[in-house]
Amino acid sequence: MVRAFWKGAISFGLVNIPVKMYVASENRSPGFHYLHKKCLTRPKQVLYCEHDNEYITTADVVMGFEYARGQYAVFQDEEFEKVPVRTKHTIDIQSFAKTEEIDPIYFYSSHYLEPEETGVRPFTLLREALIKTGLAGIAKVSFQRREHLVCLRPFENILTLHGMHYRNEIRPRGNITVPKKEIKADEMAMAVSLITAMQHHFKADEYRDEYREALDSMIEAKIQGKEITVPDVPPIEMPDLMSALKASIEAAQKGSKEKTGKTTRIKEPAIK
Repeated sequence: MVRAFWKGAISFGLVNIPVKMYVASENRSPGFHYLHKKCLTRPKQVLYCEHDNEYITTADVVMGFEYARGQYAVFQDEEFEKVPVRTKHTIDIQSFAKTEEIDPIYFYSSHYLEPEETGVRPFTLLREALIKTGLAGIAKVSFQRREHLVCLRPFENILTLHGMHYRNEIRPRGNITVPKKEIKADEMAMAVSLITAMQHHFKADEYRDEYREALDSMIEAKIQGKEITVPDVPPIEMPDLMSALKASIEAAQKGSKEKTGKTTRIKEPAIK
């Protein structure tokens, strides 16, 4: 059974809603281990102290912040519990905003929030109010030794909490740029037609991790002692842009017909 990794309360004005937090996603990639290629034995990862010329364990280490070369401010684990911030046990909602106002570059993780028994009524009220207003709560909460900027939004009959980067954590794009090129009207019209032809409602179960599936097949082949063959990849040809767009529209219409059993005819723009 999934266990909550954090317990606290949502602070909503003067209302406090006791909740539990759960991790909402996981990495499903196959697990690989480093092996000594001479004997295929898993090597042990050890900590070595160069000063004392000895191997140590995690029980022998403390956390240190290097404030000058070779000089450290040392912290014990229990001292991190004394960091004087309100958000250590509180999801402190500071404002509300439309989610479309938040660029996706800021999001990086998702968690589920479940109310404690005494918080079901105010939790439900907050969720329904967010649905009614179409807004999300912007809050801060501390766990894993940092204060996270987060976004709370309704999800089914609970709330989800999405971790967000602070503005200073988003790297500037620097000299990453696109040279200016003139786009012709007929090219734009064809591109819009292609996007329209490929448009359909997002359904998460339609997408599979094909790399993982292929890797699973390779693992099974290895176990059975079969030879792994690599399929030939045809070279990428670059046809002229208009021909590529037109062919793409035809392929998208065909794919739409195979999915729905209906022909979705996209009117092609008049090309002068």
